[in-house]
Amino acid sequence: MPFVTIEWFEGRSDAQKAEVARGVTDVLAEVGKMPADQVWIRFVDVPKADWAIGGEIQGPPD
Repeated sequence: MPFVTIEWFEGRSDAQKAEVARGVTDVLAEVGKMPADQVWIRFVDVPKADWAIGGEIQGPPD
């Protein structure tokens, strides 16, 4: 059973998360030859201020 963690900037809607979850689940179930109910996905919404890319903080502090 795969466990998938998706870390991204906060602010995505529940509908967007559901769409991503469906897509990731479909791919893993098809390629991994497993039932979709064995794919677990965890979303981690992180404030931009907690991310640095290329040494630059991506958002203002809260």
